[in-house]
Amino acid sequence: MIFNELTKGIWSVVKKLIGESSLVLAVIYTIGHIFIATSCNFLITGAAVELAAIDAVVEPIVNGVWFYALHKVARRFVK
Repeated sequence: MIFNELTKGIWSVVKKLIGESSLVLAVIYTIGHIFIATSCNFLITGAAVELAAIDAVVEPIVNGVWFYALHKVARRFVK
């Protein structure tokens, strides 16, 4: 009984946070992405977990910078 009520309470808070904030959803997605990318890198390449985790964090940052640069260049041509 207590566990069921605790679970309901936790899900209620999570639903409220996700429903009200794109930022919270983005943070949850990012954390999941890092865990998934680390696992895939580790399992596919056999890299050490530490190296797989570094790649899982650095790669999206590099992609974000690349997207920003691409968007800035594309906006110049559209105008």
